[in-house]
Amino acid sequence: MPPPRRPDPEPLETDDVAIVAVGTGLWFAALAVSLVLHDRLADAGNGDWVWIFLTGGCLGLVGLVYVRRRRAQQRARSAALADATDGPVPSQPADREPA
Repeated sequence: MPPPRRPDPEPLETDDVAIVAVGTGLWFAALAVSLVLHDRLADAGNGDWVWIFLTGGCLGLVGLVYVRRRRAQQRARSAALADATDGPVPSQPADREPA
């Protein structure tokens, strides 16, 4: 018989907006560098990197909108729970239903 399973750890609190914003900024920085070096990249057969970096930056912007909306929904849910219970409520991950 296997040993009993330990309980799952609590989810970490992270700033998803900052993480996605930094990643998106890196995609656009890579786009800027690739635009400067486009002739060298094209000569080496990597001219399509410009489009790859542009796509990564645009998808990062979509992700930024998503995580900002998600954060706003979590804050609204937490505020509604706090009003309902007349006290502060610890933040709930988006995947879990409030107890």
